[in-house]
Amino acid sequence: MELLHEEKVCCPYCNEVIVIVVGPEDLGQEYIEDCRVCCQPINVQVTTNLNDELMVITYNENDAS
Repeated sequence: MELLHEEKVCCPYCNEVIVIVVGPEDLGQEYIEDCRVCCQPINVQVTTNLNDELMVITYNENDAS
């Protein structure tokens, strides 16, 4: 059983490093989380890398397709 782990990501607005906690149940999820520093809405996508490890991708609302 995989445990929750912390992913350090940069806010796409203020470039501050923030921590997002993810787990296996988050795989494939996309959601919006406000930056704890600048309060801007960060789009968060949880996916896997080539080694099947969870990976968090962040982007701002102007980058959304």
